[in-house]
Amino acid sequence: MYVFELPEIGEGVVEGEIVQWLAGVGEFVDVDQPLCEVMTDKANVEISSPKAGVVKALHGNPGDIVAVHTPLVDIDTDASAGSAPTKTASPAPSAPEPKPSPAAGTPAPAPVAAAPTPTPTPTPTPTPQAAPARSGKTLATPAVRSYARERGLDVSAVAGSGKDGRVTKADIDAHLKSGIVAPAAVDFTPVSSAGYPRSDEAVKIIGLRRKIAEKMVESYRTVPHFTYVEEVDATRLVDLRGALKGAAKQRGISLSYLPFIMKALVRVFSDFPTVNATMDEASFTLNVRGEVNIGIATDTPQGLYVPVIKNVESKSILQLAHEVVAITERTRNGTATLDDFRGGTFTITSVGNIGGRFATPIINHPEVAILGVNQIHDRPMVIDGEIMARKMMYLSPSFDHRVLDGAVGARFVSALKAVLETPEILLVEGL
Repeated sequence: MYVFELPEIGEGVVEGEIVQWLAGVGEFVDVDQPLCEVMTDKANVEISSPKAGVVKALHGNPGDIVAVHTPLVDIDTDASAGSAPTKTASPAPSAPEPKPSPAAGTPAPAPVAAAPTPTPTPTPTPTPQAAPARSGKTLATPAVRSYARERGLDVSAVAGSGKDGRVTKADIDAHLKSGIVAPAAVDFTPVSSAGYPRSDEAVKIIGLRRKIAEKMVESYRTVPHFTYVEEVDATRLVDLRGALKGAAKQRGISLSYLPFIMKALVRVFSDFPTVNATMDEASFTLNVRGEVNIGIATDTPQGLYVPVIKNVESKSILQLAHEVVAITERTRNGTATLDDFRGGTFTITSVGNIGGRFATPIINHPEVAILGVNQIHDRPMVIDGEIMARKMMYLSPSFDHRVLDGAVGARFVSALKAVLETPEILLVEGL
């Protein structure tokens, strides 16, 4: 019996989380056949078998943390491929056993009728008396109306004995004593909603989802966040992008708003360098970065990833547009490399294509700021005393309050707003 231990799968990696088993107990595996998928702090890794044989035991379940050099799989290396199935098959569901039917000509037993349940004799109730008909508005003082409401009574159902038919408290008391009952409660028929009712489901948080959760908790626990919201008139930005989309398309490039925002950030970082920075928690040092490496929060079928566009300061708008599409596609189809996720100095999270006005994003620690970019929407604005339709957008960045004061964050956003509202200035550096 060969006991295969979790190998060292990266420098400094001391444990891994089992995401899924790729081989089952009783299954024959060849050398280099994947046994399981393990996630570490650095990557998702398939662990392959170093020996051929039959799997006799799996040590751990999906979601379990396994330390390096501890047993992972027991393999019987003396077993042959013919002694075990190459794939663990799920047992076929057994057909329900047929119930015997009565023989021909034999009458089926008659069903036994249940004993009738005695019906309780209803208690007679007094016959309601009809309220006298009246026309027009019921006359009653506010105090009398309140008195009637407190007793669950509609004052319009009470015959008034006062002047011009005015209802008095005495009339309400007499009405209640007369046995006139309130209308019966309305019965509602339950409605059915598609998919309901349904059973509760327990979903174990493993793999990438667990790593995202751990990183979010670490960031929120470590960093005192504050979010500053500002609205931007994006009308000229929308027009500029529209004017350049054709030229970009001729070069096979899909031009979004992100490249403009990235280049605007580069210009603003020159005046606010501490926003483009990372924190070294061990030495409690702010590392102000000399290059601009912007992470793009990307929604994928596997969860949230943040690939990084490096050296944004040295690239044109069209080059950035090309790289944004390329790196997000690699991220979504699973071909991105570990280097694609390293070295970020600032992050953009954009949910404008989904909707919503603004959000309070969580910083991608150890960075010290993140920019939330939200939906561009039409809104009436007052321009030089006239109401005009404008393309408006909210920016909602979050900052690390340990190293960035509120005034710094506000001035930074104000400067970014100014660039985005006059985006033609970005063309000075070329397309």
